[in-house]
Amino acid sequence: MLDKLKSIEEKYIAIKAKLAEPEIYTDPQAMAKLLKEQKTLQPLMEVYVAYSAALKTMEEDLEILKTSSDAELRCMAQIEHDEMKPFIPMLENKIKILLLPTDPNDDKNVVMEIRAGVGGEESALFANSLYRMYTMFAEVNRWKTEVLSVNDTELGGIKEICFLINGSGAYSRLKFESGVHRVQRVPDTETQGRIHTSAVTVAVLPEAEDVDIDINPNDLHIETCRSSGAGGQHVNKTDSAIRIVHIPSGMVVECQDERSQHKNKDRALKILRTRLLDAERQKQTDEIAAARKGQVGSGDRSERIRTYNFPQGRVTDHRIGLTLYKIDAVMNGDLNEVIDALTTADQAAKLAAETN
Repeated sequence: MLDKLKSIEEKYIAIKAKLAEPEIYTDPQAMAKLLKEQKTLQPLMEVYVAYSAALKTMEEDLEILKTSSDAELRCMAQIEHDEMKPFIPMLENKIKILLLPTDPNDDKNVVMEIRAGVGGEESALFANSLYRMYTMFAEVNRWKTEVLSVNDTELGGIKEICFLINGSGAYSRLKFESGVHRVQRVPDTETQGRIHTSAVTVAVLPEAEDVDIDINPNDLHIETCRSSGAGGQHVNKTDSAIRIVHIPSGMVVECQDERSQHKNKDRALKILRTRLLDAERQKQTDEIAAARKGQVGSGDRSERIRTYNFPQGRVTDHRIGLTLYKIDAVMNGDLNEVIDALTTADQAAKLAAETN
C-alpha cells in the first residue's frame, strides 16, 4: 500500500508542478484535465499526509521512550503515543477506501426513470411522490432537474416519468436507488381504512455523452405523430411527437413534451443513448455482481430494495437492514442518511472483496 501511495504522491507533485508552469494557461483543455486529476487525487493526498505525520510522531515518541532518561519527557511521549495509536488504523482504512477503483460514471449527470408497477392508481400516485422526493433532494444539492418525458394520470399520478438531474456527483449519490420501491399506506380512496401495498420501479442511469455511444443513423426508425393527452390545442394539432425505434436492440423511445419536433427528437435521442450505454454497463455489472455477491450496488432493478410504511412512519432499506422512523423527512428529500449508509456498506463490500 505504501509503495502505491508514494507513486500516487509523485504523480500528484508532478501535476502541481505542471499547473505552476505559465505555459499551461495557453492550453485550457490540458489545464482542465490536470485540474480534474488534481481534484481526484487531493482527498487521498490529504489523508496520506495526515497518516505519514501520525506515523512520524509515533516513531519519535517511541525513540524518546527508548533513549530518554527525562521522566517528564517520557510521560509526555507515552501520552502522545497512546492518543495517536487509535488514529493509525482509522487513517489506514480511509486510505484503503480512497484507493478502491472509482466508478468512472460517478461525476456524471443522471437520467432517472420512475415507473408505476403493481397497485394501479395508488402505484402511480406513489411514483409521483418518489419523483417529488428526488427533485427535492436535487434542490438541496443545488442540482438542476429537467423532465424528458412523462405519462401521467387523471388523478395526479404518474405511469412513467423520465427526467435528468444535472449536477456534480449526482450519479455517485443516486446510483443505489435503482430497484423496486414498495409503499404500504391507506389510499385516500379507501373507505374502510385498509392498508394497500403497491410497488414502483426506479432506474438510475448515468447520462450518456456523444463520445460514449455512437449511434448509426441507419439503425434508427423515426416516426412523427400528433401528441396525445393534456396540453392544449397545440398538442393535438401539431405533429411534434417523436417515436424512435433502435432496430438492433428493439428499444423504443417516445417524447412529446416539447412543442418543437426538433427538441423532442433531441430529447428522445438523449434517452436512447443513455439506455444503450446502460445496457452495456449492465452486462459488466452483472459479471461483477456474480463474482461479488452481497454487494449493495448490484444494479438489479427487479430487486425490492426499500419499503415505505406510512402507518408506522418508517422507511426500511432491505439491502443493509437500515430502518429510519422519519418517513416525512425522507419523502421531503432528506435522503442523506440512507445514501451515506448505502455508500459505506458498498465500500465495505468492496474492501472485503479486495482482501479475499
